[in-house]
Amino acid sequence: METQNYSLINQPLPDFEVDIYHQGKEKKIKLSDYRGKWLILFFYPADFTFVCPTELRELAQNYEAIKNENAEVISFSTDTVFVHKAWHDNSDAISGVQFPMAADPTGKVCKALGTYIPDEGLSLRATFIIDPEGIIKAIEIQDNNIGRSASEMLRKIQAAKFVAEHGGEVCPASWKPGDKTLKPDLDLVGKI
Repeated sequence: METQNYSLINQPLPDFEVDIYHQGKEKKIKLSDYRGKWLILFFYPADFTFVCPTELRELAQNYEAIKNENAEVISFSTDTVFVHKAWHDNSDAISGVQFPMAADPTGKVCKALGTYIPDEGLSLRATFIIDPEGIIKAIEIQDNNIGRSASEMLRKIQAAKFVAEHGGEVCPASWKPGDKTLKPDLDLVGKI
């Protein structure tokens, strides 16, 4: 299995053209179409599975809050847009998904970002947070048996936005909007 290349942090997101299922239609988009917004790329193994609908449902329930942060979500699996449509049309959990569902049947995006499982033709569960300039700011990859938290993704977007807008300040563990931040001071290292 390929391993994640964390040297992607603070690097530009490669631009890909992909097919998406969105608002009842199949469309082609480029990832660069989302420049000017924060972007969450949400990779999951496959449609019509067990953990995936729980994650996408929770993400759909948090979608408005994410959009309020000037952010967009694009989910990715190696399924086709036709499978995405069938899943959307036949699953109570997925029928509420309003964000674009990208198809990566050849695995080109998954391979480029290090989430592809060659022996299975599927993606690992992975989340990428990209800033409005197209720079990768956070990567989380985990075993496919472990679901993620949409509220944590929202918190990470909020923290990344805060840091981008407040140069010189950083967000401590579990920071949420309104909490105190830190100004790095090398004289204080080890005293916190």
